[in-house]
Amino acid sequence: MSTTPQEKTFSSYSSEQGKAYSQLRPDYHPTLYQTILDQHISSGGQLDTLIDLGCGPGNVARSLGAHFTHAVGLDPSNGMIATARSLGGSTSTSSPIRYEVSTAEAIGSNLSPPIPDHSVDLITAANSAHWFDMASFWPSAARVLKPGGSVAMWTSGQMAIHPDVPNAAAMQVELDQIEEQYLRRYFEPGNLLTRGRYRDLVLPWGLEPPVAGFDEGEFFRKDWDVYEQFYVSEPEVSLDMFERMIGTMSPVTRWREANPEAVGTDRDVVKLWRHAMERHLHAAGVERGEEKVKGAMRGVVLVVKKKRD
Repeated sequence: MSTTPQEKTFSSYSSEQGKAYSQLRPDYHPTLYQTILDQHISSGGQLDTLIDLGCGPGNVARSLGAHFTHAVGLDPSNGMIATARSLGGSTSTSSPIRYEVSTAEAIGSNLSPPIPDHSVDLITAANSAHWFDMASFWPSAARVLKPGGSVAMWTSGQMAIHPDVPNAAAMQVELDQIEEQYLRRYFEPGNLLTRGRYRDLVLPWGLEPPVAGFDEGEFFRKDWDVYEQFYVSEPEVSLDMFERMIGTMSPVTRWREANPEAVGTDRDVVKLWRHAMERHLHAAGVERGEEKVKGAMRGVVLVVKKKRD
């Protein structure tokens, strides 16, 4: 697997796109955040400085930043950073969260002043590590992390229809067929990493030569099953809301850029998904106007520890 997936969709978001993204992407569930905090603290991590990479509109920086003395959100997109700044957020000492434009590979080395070496307790990357150049990221992470610091990375994996939804199995088959036919060619390597739930994500000991300073023996992985909540969201959503949420997926964004004449019509790939769900729900006896679906996220959290001195 390449260590340079080269994400270009989210990083070019305008402030309007960043605002829309923030309104449609739910925050992560408190149990996910608690899992990360527990693992970080139990393995010697402190709660002074948090850096959230690929912070987007700042959900993670705000949620986890409330536990830290200092918090910084970094993202390569000016539009995302503008949205994050507009939404704000505070640390455990009521200091404002700082949001800056920077890549995950630089981790703030371009800022003035830069993020100091050996100053960061926890680095987070929520649904973004699959876009990093890991060969450049891991040395930067080793540089800024304190001894005993942590890198927590997670992804929601492939969205599936929850087994509790009427006709879920047949619906899933057709949705997968639509994805394969229309979207697969718009997948980037990073999208495939999420489908594999980061099993092929390059970790510091997987590089040649390995990046020194990380403790493979303390590596932590937790997988979520379909009955565990990964996001904070309503148990079910209307198909209107489903359309808006699924429209933020990067392969959908790229498909729409390539097929502008179909956007919003019955030929839109999101409409094809919606019509398939409607057919299966109606076949199961769901009345028109009452169609709702529930997603099932098979997510994963990885935590990598820097060795203590």
